[in-house]
Amino acid sequence: MGPNGSTMLEPLRQGLPPIDPATVSNSASCALPPRYDAVRGARKFTSQTLSNWDLADRFDDVALVVSELVTNALRHALPGDAADGTDHGAEEGLNPPVRLHLMRWASRLVCAVRDPSRESPETREGGEDFAAESGRGLFLVESFSDSWGWHPLAGTLQGKVVWALFRLGPE
Repeated sequence: MGPNGSTMLEPLRQGLPPIDPATVSNSASCALPPRYDAVRGARKFTSQTLSNWDLADRFDDVALVVSELVTNALRHALPGDAADGTDHGAEEGLNPPVRLHLMRWASRLVCAVRDPSRESPETREGGEDFAAESGRGLFLVESFSDSWGWHPLAGTLQGKVVWALFRLGPE
């Protein structure tokens, strides 16, 4: 609520990479294949990472949010599902279409998912069912995390990053 919380997230809002090596105590990331079974891999990666960071007790909430963010990202990374109709398969080698990042500060954990779409997570075009489903996912993200947001990728990278923040108790 105070200025400290919003100040820390300012770089995210400005579209800069949400990693500051000076303040992040731990970070890990993994590339996800453009298949829906990648959600299982993302959950496993999250479980292993949180265990390594002694945060296994937060797995349920974090894994639910990771699952929703990755599912939404895969909608844009799967061939034929990209909103702009571009084939993202060519990027898979060096520039995978979906990537999960977990970052830990002393009192905060951020999970961020990169996808190839520049569309805002709030606005979905298409049938009502699709919009309702996306809305439900974002409602879950909002409910289980302390805050969330997104920003377009800068430079040569296409797409956006959607992130969710979790406050960690005193250590």
